[in-house]
Amino acid sequence: MSQSCYAMMVTRLGPPDVMQYQVMEMPEPKDHEALIEQTAVGVNFVDIYLRVGQAHAHNPEPPFITGVHAVGIVKNVGSKVSEVQIGDRVTYTNAGVGTYCSHVAVASDRLVVVPNNVSDERCAAGFVRVMTAQYLLKQMRPLHTGDKVLIHAAAGGTGQVLVQWAKRMGLEVFVTAGSEEKIRFVKELGADHVINYRTSDFAQEVGKITHGKGVKVVFESVGKDTFMGSLECLEPKGLAINFGTASGQVENFALQSLHAKSLWICRPTLRTYIADKHDLQTMAKEAFEILGDPSFRLDIEAVLPLKEAAKAHTMIESRLTKGAVVLVP
Repeated sequence: MSQSCYAMMVTRLGPPDVMQYQVMEMPEPKDHEALIEQTAVGVNFVDIYLRVGQAHAHNPEPPFITGVHAVGIVKNVGSKVSEVQIGDRVTYTNAGVGTYCSHVAVASDRLVVVPNNVSDERCAAGFVRVMTAQYLLKQMRPLHTGDKVLIHAAAGGTGQVLVQWAKRMGLEVFVTAGSEEKIRFVKELGADHVINYRTSDFAQEVGKITHGKGVKVVFESVGKDTFMGSLECLEPKGLAINFGTASGQVENFALQSLHAKSLWICRPTLRTYIADKHDLQTMAKEAFEILGDPSFRLDIEAVLPLKEAAKAHTMIESRLTKGAVVLVP
């Protein structure tokens, strides 16, 4: 037993304070695993979904360690590991292990070596968000210069990545944000049309700006509060992509609602897009091109000790943060 090896354990499903500090036995890597000493842990909404028990791809029973992404140094490797070596700085996500801990054994084919021009904190803040933006913008539907898209929660961690990358692709970017401060922020990111969803009906505003034609794709990470309005914003044959449920899960609705404009909807997840090792490495290479570009803005709201994980979740759940929160073991 080592005092330097610990985790923030979800002791029961519930509010942030259910995560409690717990000393652990140092993991021993199996044949195809590497032992990682974690240097930075990303905080993502999925961490909260798991903590509260919101239906997800997998819902572990307490006690468990939440979290899906971290950065660290390889300290030991199993006998059959070929992808990494001791001393490598690596990152991983959706690898089937919780990340709110100081040390973890991870399947080596899930690890990606982090280039020298990307810091631990920037990787922890941005890797999952940029990987998510990659499949949303590049793999869901062909998008071309001049296409109109709507991005909800544009001031959040993934939102700010989507806005900047969409602009680099030459898209016409509509966004929603919930405060004057956030509106100023997303304007700085380059958004073409910014709508305060708290003071305006965003669907009506999109309709006015597009003269009733709508947008090609809606990137929808809010869920319950905005999804049906998002459908109203779409052009015929448009696509609504729900990839997050910050306000709660989308409620049941009549499939016939899609009929009049032949609309498409989907609920993808990063886990599926990186399940194949080759896809993981290919997407990661493009993600690191973004993360390694200092002109690409990636705000970090706070860097907190891992032991303050409850504070981090409280900040994220408030939906008042602009950018990412990173935990340091």
